[in-house]
Amino acid sequence: MSNTEMNSSISWNDFPVEDIMNRKTQAVAETEEIAIEFEDLEMGAARIRVDEKRIINCRADLNQLVPFKYSWAWEKYLTACANHWMPNEINMAADIALWKDPNGLTEDERIVIKRNLGFFSTADSLVANNLVLAVYRHITNPECRQYLLRQAFEEAIHTHGYQHIIQSLGLDEAEVFNMYREIPSVAKKAEWAIPYCRSLSDRNFRTGTPENDQRLLRDLIAFYVVFEGIFFYVGFTQILSMGRRNKMTGTSEQFQYILRDESMHMNFGIDVINQIKIENPHLWSEDFQQEMITLIKEGIDLEYQYAVDTMPRGILGLNANMFKEYLHYVGNRRCLQIGLPEQYPGAENPFPWMSEMMDLKKEKNFFETRVIEYQAGGTLNWDEE
Repeated sequence: MSNTEMNSSISWNDFPVEDIMNRKTQAVAETEEIAIEFEDLEMGAARIRVDEKRIINCRADLNQLVPFKYSWAWEKYLTACANHWMPNEINMAADIALWKDPNGLTEDERIVIKRNLGFFSTADSLVANNLVLAVYRHITNPECRQYLLRQAFEEAIHTHGYQHIIQSLGLDEAEVFNMYREIPSVAKKAEWAIPYCRSLSDRNFRTGTPENDQRLLRDLIAFYVVFEGIFFYVGFTQILSMGRRNKMTGTSEQFQYILRDESMHMNFGIDVINQIKIENPHLWSEDFQQEMITLIKEGIDLEYQYAVDTMPRGILGLNANMFKEYLHYVGNRRCLQIGLPEQYPGAENPFPWMSEMMDLKKEKNFFETRVIEYQAGGTLNWDEE
């Protein structure tokens, strides 16, 4: 049937009146939702004052980036721009040769790589969707929004990076990208996060009441403190440990760049959370604090199960019990960063080298090559050793 014949066969009588009206009502509601950010232009309005800017519930003109109120947000945006990188800049030749060598890696090492790629390739897409469809809408400060735009771009780069690794190694793309539906410990982390993402993307949700503002604060803590600040750290440690042993060096290098980006994302989110607390102290009630402690502990338990699942026998000098100690240490840091008491007294960091991995500013030996310069413009200069 041609398009003309098909169109001529459609009649408005085929659509019930109530269905047409429902569709019209829905379209109007969606238009009104979009229009919330675009208020009428007011000629002669007074100039914006810095003290009128707030993280949330700000009715100042969202188009006016300056004057800044939160210089830390702008500085993080500038730093992120200077740290630009692209996945195809990373040399994957050694990884490809090692992966193809039947004796190059143990089966347990291959499981670690595949399951981490399976988790992270989905996780960063989930983060990006949450930023674009939910968080950006509710953060009403322009300089914070500027950073969120940069973060969303970086999440796209990270997803690109995982795809680049998967393609370079010749992995089964369908298997890896669908792992969050097939591997329980991967699925549980995504399943835990989705309700918090769905909460903020609800078209009917608006901040402005204590209940809804607290809901936003809860979801930001789930998003930045747990998902990005806890759920990523077992995988980062595992892959970077391989790089330290001169295995999968290209993959490890990409994970190092991603870790550096994610660390800044988390720190930005924690600054936003703490600023919301300062401007809205009534939200930080005793009951709410206990709820957040439970939230963080849930995240630690899920991440520990992920550690057990990805390395049941232990590899690379690592084992699941070491990760329990590490996650308790990380959990204490996250609690302190948002003003909660430590929950795991005496927990220590069994991987002190991880903090060094977050800093690429200094010249350093890096596996078989040496990073001489790392700068905006996507330029990496390599000297063979």
